[in-house]
Amino acid sequence: MSEGRNSAVGEQAASGAKKATKGPARRAGGAGPVKKPKAGQEPATTPGAGPKGKAKPESHLAMVRRARRINRELAEVYPYAHPELDFRNPFELLVATVLSAQTTDLRVNQTTPALFAAYPTPEDMAAAVPEEMEEIIRPTGFFRAKTKSLMGLSTALRDNFGGEVPGRLADLVTLPGVGRKTANVVLGNAFGVPGITVDTHFGRLVRRWKWTDQEDPEKVEAEIAAIFPKSEWTMLSHRVVFHGRRICHARKPACGACPIAPLCPSYGEGETDPEKARKLLKYEMGGQPGQRLSPPPDYPGKPAPALGAG
Repeated sequence: MSEGRNSAVGEQAASGAKKATKGPARRAGGAGPVKKPKAGQEPATTPGAGPKGKAKPESHLAMVRRARRINRELAEVYPYAHPELDFRNPFELLVATVLSAQTTDLRVNQTTPALFAAYPTPEDMAAAVPEEMEEIIRPTGFFRAKTKSLMGLSTALRDNFGGEVPGRLADLVTLPGVGRKTANVVLGNAFGVPGITVDTHFGRLVRRWKWTDQEDPEKVEAEIAAIFPKSEWTMLSHRVVFHGRRICHARKPACGACPIAPLCPSYGEGETDPEKARKLLKYEMGGQPGQRLSPPPDYPGKPAPALGAG
């Protein structure tokens, strides 16, 4: 997930069985106060408190158990977790993920309908007039570098892979603008190959939860992969990113409205008052539209508006 600025243009950014009515609407709507740690103590499940309230170092085994419990809790909160980029095939997901660098999935989703109408296949995109593509994708930012990456990867798909997106990480990362993050997004969501997607939200939360202290995305990926079964990797990524976008924000986490607060060693970094915290909730948790114009059928929130609507 970390390439240089030009090549990293593409390196920025199976629902659960339970119904959405058992998810965030119930929890985020204030179905009961979030458990809070007692005054003067760390959260209950962080390094265990010894006599006189002094915290004991958390063992690796205890951290793994806490991490897996957080994943189980998030699965209940976000049973509908999914990639928040609109796509209909692997090529569209690949392109949308490249476009998501340094912008929101919402802006990408508002931009790609016109892009795919003009260039529906790798062959079409490889033959595009750069200036025309730049105008279409201008709203996503860094449009010149992104156009170069999209035309380059489309040319590579046409010339080296018969116009098809490959289903192997080793092949995907040979494409211009595609690194491990983008490759894992495509593999996990278009091909069903498990992968951990380390974007800014994922990295922030796993460090807050003390699952790792690594900053390099590849090292983060390796350490988190060692904690969870491979079968959990893709959905874990969605759940963590969902939580980061909706509750555990970068600047002001909504700690007082967080359903996993008792498991969080960083509880208190954000707003702990439940009423004030609820006002910080975003997307469906806060009763607002999500990022997808075409969300999955079980998504409990409102679809995002098209570009220029409203």
